[in-house]
Amino acid sequence: QVQLVESGGGSVQAGGSLRLSCAASRITYIYSLYCMGWFRQAPGKEREGVAVLNRDGSTHFADSVKGRFTISQDNAKDILYLEMNSLKPEDTAMYYCAVRGGNCFGVPPNGEIRYWGQGTQVTVSS
Repeated sequence: QVQLVESGGGSVQAGGSLRLSCAASRITYIYSLYCMGWFRQAPGKEREGVAVLNRDGSTHFADSVKGRFTISQDNAKDILYLEMNSLKPEDTAMYYCAVRGGNCFGVPPNGEIRYWGQGTQVTVSS
């Protein structure tokens, strides 16, 4: 069973930055090829994809975060990061780490995600 544990959420003012981390385990026991990423869900809204990273290093971002968010991975430690800059109040949401088997050719829909973390809250005040 894949385990994903997020951390790094918090409260920040608009224009600020946060870095989220996702500690992953056992993914390679199940998948030889996969993509990992971040999704978010604001109150009253559907969960949406934010950014994903393939094993070959290719990335995909939602239009709403392009140029502001960066996704990366420390392969040695199996940790996925989401660096969020120039945060806006509309970025306020619960952020979830996610794993999809196989490559991602864009930000995938929720239904293609096989594993989810428990989430970490990000709150951006104006």
